[in-house]
Amino acid sequence: MGFDKDCYDLPNSNDHYCFGCSPVNPSGLQMKFSANNDTVFSSITIPDHLCGWSNIAHGGVITTILDEIMSWAALHFLKRITMTKSMNIEFIKPVYIRNSLNAEGKVLKQTGKHDAVMKGILYNEKGDACAKSTANFAIFSPKVAKRFGIADDTSLKFFEDVFGIK
Repeated sequence: MGFDKDCYDLPNSNDHYCFGCSPVNPSGLQMKFSANNDTVFSSITIPDHLCGWSNIAHGGVITTILDEIMSWAALHFLKRITMTKSMNIEFIKPVYIRNSLNAEGKVLKQTGKHDAVMKGILYNEKGDACAKSTANFAIFSPKVAKRFGIADDTSLKFFEDVFGIK
């Protein structure tokens, strides 16, 4: 995918059914990701079946895209398993289905051993920001993630192999 010469693709696995990023969920967004030294990127086109009113993307779908891009940024840069605790969204411009969109996610700061603040932006095909979000994320060790049922052994192995999460 790559957004500039310094981007590299982030691998995904085929053994999960996440609405945002699973490549095997036919109803999902099937987001793919790339990164550079401080940002995770995704290009996406919202399909017809996720429409809100007329040809406008449903706000929940826009929220999902932003949550997903921030989650992957957290996994990749924090090297920990995370979950969204709270999220604020600013809807700036309409987002249309069937149009090319670009999402960016970043870690703003890690506010403690178990918390981080993330940022996400969704751009239209003209490069205009259509939605922005900030979110507070909880950070988990693999041991705690397994105990809470957030990740199973297969997922933890993938996270360790791909993101270096231990």
